[in-house]
Amino acid sequence: MTRKPKALTFFAFAALFLGSCVSTKDTVYFGNIPADDPKIKLPEYQEPIVQIDDILHIIIQTIDGGTTAAINRLSGGTNDIGNPAPVASNNTPNGYLVDEEGKITLPMLGTLRVAGLTTSQVRALIHEEASKYFNDPTVQVRFANFKITVIGEVAKPATYTLPNEKVTLLDAIGMAGDLTIYGKRQTVLLIREAEGKKEFVRFDLNDYSTFESPYFYLKQNDVVYVEPTRSRANANNAATFQIISVALSALSVITLAITRL
Repeated sequence: MTRKPKALTFFAFAALFLGSCVSTKDTVYFGNIPADDPKIKLPEYQEPIVQIDDILHIIIQTIDGGTTAAINRLSGGTNDIGNPAPVASNNTPNGYLVDEEGKITLPMLGTLRVAGLTTSQVRALIHEEASKYFNDPTVQVRFANFKITVIGEVAKPATYTLPNEKVTLLDAIGMAGDLTIYGKRQTVLLIREAEGKKEFVRFDLNDYSTFESPYFYLKQNDVVYVEPTRSRANANNAATFQIISVALSALSVITLAITRL
């Protein structure tokens, strides 16, 4: 009466073994880089564009720091212009919210239209306005809510708020702790919203042409999704079979004990 559970146990371990067999070729990143000329030209980096609902971290520094305190207060202080490590966070960052009309309102400087501009252009605009009130102001502008979401078969899926704007696909994967052994490297999906529409782009991390993609540099609110391979499904099925086989074995032992009474 115990042959059936033993057979199930055998098939469960066989499925687990087969499901965990992943080709080394499939796990190597950019394995087709040519040995004779390994130089790869990256796409031109384009600064992200400020959009409605973005939050801008703005610092204006002058010789007399007290005169700009009101402007800097909402951005977290006069000296908060460093680059902390990227973190996964749901907290609302300090800064100036771009309203539905694409504008921000700064103390003393008034209301400025910033949607559609890069942070460099916003910096120049604020510098022009600040120069009307301060001598030789230094202006710092960056996104306070520049975030990238990485989900799927990665070690640490989460939404990551970044301290800088120039971030690549590999940076995002690295922050998420790399793909798991069950991550499908050939079809990593990038989801991007642009002008009210969703864009879907696939990357093959086994192919070095990923570096040449115009989507290699990410933008705020991008989502990176790593699909599971069949090995993940096989491993899950093997675990289920193993639980069933253990349950059947226990039931067989109980039934055998009852019949001997």
